[in-house]
Amino acid sequence: MIVGGDVRTSTSFLKEALVKGLMECGAHLIDIGTVPTPVFYFAKGFLKADGGITVTASHNPAKYNGFKVILGDMPIRTEDIQTIKKIVEQRSYQVGIGSYRNLEVNELYQEYTRGLVRTYKPLKVIIDAGNGATSILAPQLFKKIGYEVIPLFCEFDGNFPNRELNPAVYSNLEKLQTKVLDEEADLGIGFDGDGDRVVFVDEKGRISTSEESFTVFIQDYLKDHPAPVIYDIKSSSIIKKEIEKHGGKAIMERSGHAFIKKTFLENQGILAGEISGHFFFKELGYDDGIYAALKMAEILSKNNQLLSYYIDKIDKTFMTPDLRIPYPKELQIELLTKLENLGRRYKIVRLDGIRIEFPRGWALMRQSVTKPCVTIRFEADSEADLHFIKKEFLETVPELRGKHDHLLI
Repeated sequence: MIVGGDVRTSTSFLKEALVKGLMECGAHLIDIGTVPTPVFYFAKGFLKADGGITVTASHNPAKYNGFKVILGDMPIRTEDIQTIKKIVEQRSYQVGIGSYRNLEVNELYQEYTRGLVRTYKPLKVIIDAGNGATSILAPQLFKKIGYEVIPLFCEFDGNFPNRELNPAVYSNLEKLQTKVLDEEADLGIGFDGDGDRVVFVDEKGRISTSEESFTVFIQDYLKDHPAPVIYDIKSSSIIKKEIEKHGGKAIMERSGHAFIKKTFLENQGILAGEISGHFFFKELGYDDGIYAALKMAEILSKNNQLLSYYIDKIDKTFMTPDLRIPYPKELQIELLTKLENLGRRYKIVRLDGIRIEFPRGWALMRQSVTKPCVTIRFEADSEADLHFIKKEFLETVPELRGKHDHLLI
């Protein structure tokens, strides 16, 4: 098994306890040290390990930590966690003598990744690592490939003093946006704490939403090879349109890394994407924010275009962010059931919560898995369509009136 970890202050002692427990169960461990999560994924495949655990809380604040677990080739599922819980409670695990060794894999990852990408033009890029696990490796790799790199927050600091780590909260990248403009850079790149999420900033200092960035990958990958592309249920309609425009098969999946990855692998997808900034690639078999950044730079340099060119070509829609509405957990099913009544007039998708497909847009309501609230999102072709969809929605579930009225109405 592979073990690794990020730069958080709590990672070292959690990893020490993890190693001790695994060895007492007879596991043969290869410790790859402090690495971004994509390097952990790479090492698991490259070293033909049976599985692995890396200690990280990914995009979450410094006070949090946890484990990312791989068992075989598939992501760990809720039922797998419950199985592990039973094994621990019943003490039905084996006791044995394991083994332990260290192995440096960062250079191996860089060498492998360099073989998958090309540089057509030496772009100037700003890399904002947020003081996380990509701080050293990402700038090194971009420089080796031939890009001019200006680092921002690229020193390891497990307290993450300069910004919150989630790049999908676009306000966390304001300093990156400013730096891109100040340096007159071609591209801004913002990573999360462990490097499996990435968000881009164009040369005008504008955030490229994850959906907008995904369309760039879709155009490039489907140009000569129409294939399945997986996208999450909360994605803008521009994703499905772009996939079908280029002859691909659009497969919607519920939000969540494990769900997207499972469907991506089972359908032999060429790409997969989440609005959180995860991008999966067929040549890897998993998501990698660093590789996604390299591919974005490659596409821009190959086509002699900047990111704004692609963003400005996209048909704009009217879309709300995720609206988290507090609502008692025990009453949420009743609320979703009422919303199903719209199925008499419109198509309903029950993949995750209830999604209503209107002629010129959609509405989605899901139960939160972490808090007593429901999550709602709307998208429409025009402002008038958005108002109509919200009106239809609230007439069906009037219980939500008075909550976030400025967004719901």
